This record gives sequence, C-alpha cells and structure tokens, in this order.
Amino acid sequence: MTNAEAYDRGFAHLSSHTVGPLLATARESLAPRLLDVGCGTGVVTAAALALGAEVTAVDADPVMLELIARRHPYATIRQATLPELPFEGELFDAIAGNFVINHVPDTAGALKELHRVLRPGGTIALTWWKSDEMTATSVFTEAITAAEVPYDPPRRPFSAHDTPPRFTALLAEAGFQAPAVDSVRWRHQVDLETWWTDIVESGGPRFGVIADHPPETVERIRSHYLRLATPYAQEGFPVCAYLAHATR
Repeated sequence: MTNAEAYDRGFAHLSSHTVGPLLATARESLAPRLLDVGCGTGVVTAAALALGAEVTAVDADPVMLELIARRHPYATIRQATLPELPFEGELFDAIAGNFVINHVPDTAGALKELHRVLRPGGTIALTWWKSDEMTATSVFTEAITAAEVPYDPPRRPFSAHDTPPRFTALLAEAGFQAPAVDSVRWRHQVDLETWWTDIVESGGPRFGVIADHPPETVERIRSHYLRLATPYAQEGFPVCAYLAHATR
C-alpha cells in the first residue's frame, strides 16, 4: 500500500520538476479538457487547474485518488488502469501523463487507448525517467546492494521502449502525428535525511521493501545510502527525464 502523504513529499516533489514542460503544449493550445492520466497526488492536476483547464484525473491507486479528491474538488476523479479508460472516444483536448507510461505493463496498448480518447488535433505529453541518470533513486538501490541485502526489484516491461527512437516509433504506430522526445535535466535538492524517510515511507514495490527488514538491516542500508548520497548534498542529485509529445 502506498503512503500517499509520504509519496507526495518524496516522489511527487521529484516529479513536479517536469510539470511545466509537460503542460507547455496544452497551455499554448488553450486546451480546455485535459486528462491527467496516472495523476498520483495531483501535481499536474493542480497546475492544469491553475491554467483554467477542465481536468479529469485518473489513477489506479484509490489512496492517491482520495488525497487528490480532497485537495482538488473541482477536478473530476476516476479510478482506472491503463490500457483501459472509462471514457468515450475523442473526449479530451489534451492528455498529460507524468511518469505513468513507464509503469504500465502494455505500452503499445496504453498508447492506443490514449489515442482513442484524444480528439483529432489534440495533444499528448508523457514523461519517463532516463534510468541511467536517475541518481535520486539509484542511491537506494546501490545502498541495498552495498548492505548485501537480497533485493529483487520489480521487472520493468517499459525498458524495451524507453529510448527516444523506440518510443517515437510506438507513438507513430498508435496513430499519433509528429512524435518527438526532449530531454529535461535538473538537480534535485533535498535534505538527505528527509529524502530517505519520504522514499522509504512511501511504500510501493521498489523501495517500500526496505522497511520490511529488521531495524539493524534498515540502519545498515541507511548508512550506505548516506555515504553514497553525501556527495550530492550541496548541489543536489542529477536527474534526467524524457518528455514525449505528439498530436492526434
């Protein structure tokens, strides 16, 4: 079970760096009906509402949806899991998905479904992490390894599609026009102790398992994390994300 409040302080804070670029095309086109797919705790929804959009926010996690419904009563909230959405075709003027496409098991099917619910001429923008430039979370994996703790992270089906050429090809196959991928880089500046707490307490399949270990094992992992993270304490963790955009 995801701890939505901890997730909001940790991962959602990290992912908020891409919200502006993600919504750029929707902002330029003044798209009134926007689908925030994989909305999480609502960083995209909040920004889109501030732009005057009519937002429908969708997520698979009921805990996330409960939090976003409290925070954003003017958004339409629906529970759904890609590649199936409970909407009629050509309903939305724009779709934004902030770090959701890398979690769906069927990337091609998800893109076809997003194409179905987007109106002709509408825009789509999707982000995912560049895995080899994701220091803010890779320090946790490295710390688990350094602590010699058995670790079997979840399989990543998206890794077969996570390069710009592969993903633009998938967008084209799904029927989107003029697909392109940009890189977005930044430094994620956080207090290292706070970052540890928020990521571990967030739960979820990748790092929530840290808290399942005995306290002495958790402390051993934490000591390695601090050793590995300390070089980034001043300037922040270097992070890179890919941003794909296209039209229908």
